[in-house]
Amino acid sequence: MRFSSRPLLALACAALLAAPASAQQGLGQLGRGLPAATDPLLQLPGQAARGVRDALGPVADDLARPVLDHVRESRRLLRRHPRLLDVDAAGALVMKQQVVALSPSPEALGRIAAAGFEIAETRPLEELGMELVVLRIPPALDPRAALARLRQLDPAGSYEFDHVYLRSGGAPASAATTPSTPATAQALRVGLVDGGVDAAHPALASATTRAWGCDGRRVPDAHGTAVASLLLGGSGAQASGGSLYAADIWCGQPVGGASSALVQALAWMAREQVPVINVSLVGPDNTLLRQATQALVQRGFVLVAAVGNDGPSAPPLYPAAYPGVIGVSAVDRRGRVLPEAGRGPQVDFAALGSGLRAARVGGGWAAVRGTSFAAPLVAHRAALQVDAPRAGNGERVLQALARSAHRGGEDARDDSRGLGIIED
Repeated sequence: MRFSSRPLLALACAALLAAPASAQQGLGQLGRGLPAATDPLLQLPGQAARGVRDALGPVADDLARPVLDHVRESRRLLRRHPRLLDVDAAGALVMKQQVVALSPSPEALGRIAAAGFEIAETRPLEELGMELVVLRIPPALDPRAALARLRQLDPAGSYEFDHVYLRSGGAPASAATTPSTPATAQALRVGLVDGGVDAAHPALASATTRAWGCDGRRVPDAHGTAVASLLLGGSGAQASGGSLYAADIWCGQPVGGASSALVQALAWMAREQVPVINVSLVGPDNTLLRQATQALVQRGFVLVAAVGNDGPSAPPLYPAAYPGVIGVSAVDRRGRVLPEAGRGPQVDFAALGSGLRAARVGGGWAAVRGTSFAAPLVAHRAALQVDAPRAGNGERVLQALARSAHRGGEDARDDSRGLGIIED
């Protein structure tokens, strides 16, 4: 049966206009029962949806992108890995078989072990002023029940889900043009918490890459490699020197990005005295990650993070929304905020997030889009301002970036572009 495009167009427009309040709520809409996608295009029959996309073209892609990218990826992971993943009460992804404890006392750990919890890992993180303990959950408990039991056993302790953080932009897909070479070389020391990096790519070959994670294995990742190339060289450009500290918290596994790994990566950055750290990952508020970011900011490290691609109606995502972290949104080449980009007080700046050229694993270049790829452009500029962690660095970098930002005639900050657009 063939569908007429005109009624489908009217149906899609009406549905899409009503979508932002419901279709862009991010991880909170996952739910335990995996409800049907709220994106109106996903609710249409397959042939009808294809007809709508043909009729609307790029408009449909832009309006549906928040659901099709971030939320759908969360649902996909939960559906494919039910033995590894679960959700908290708000619907955010968590590791199913483990929770984390922050600096528990020996007496509390004794009671916890007697209750059937297994101490899977203990990591002193002196650089962040904490100790991380990963606890395996008894088979009879789910993560929510496990946390409730731990807080009953140790009311004064600090226990948290091992939340899962997702990339805030798609991986490179399509080929792009040949790179250009920067006019001047910059010797940067900058950190990246993401997937693995293809250090042999021409965009990164002239830089020194120091890696962390995966037990010393190198597992190049599309997203991590793309972000790294933008962080060191910019769009379609080759790095000219500099040092990249790349922490891989995926290691090629389909389920990665746990808060326990993310915080250990940040501790490594602190140990290596990396002054500026880019995090193009997003997720919920998490006690462990909140304390780690606060410790880094207080010690003079500069954190730059993507605000996410869940759309203007989504709640703030972390770590970009933590105090002291520079949150970055994305615009197109005409300065228009991308429809999928997050909005709110967590936005400090915007940068180009579409039409960018980034390195692909194994060589070549690809077009990328999203706040994931805007954030490293701002982190690059921040790294030009500092050479070592020092108290007050965050505020000094923020002010320096604000002075150079393009406001388009506006004096005050806004929730879309923050203090302005950081241009190449």
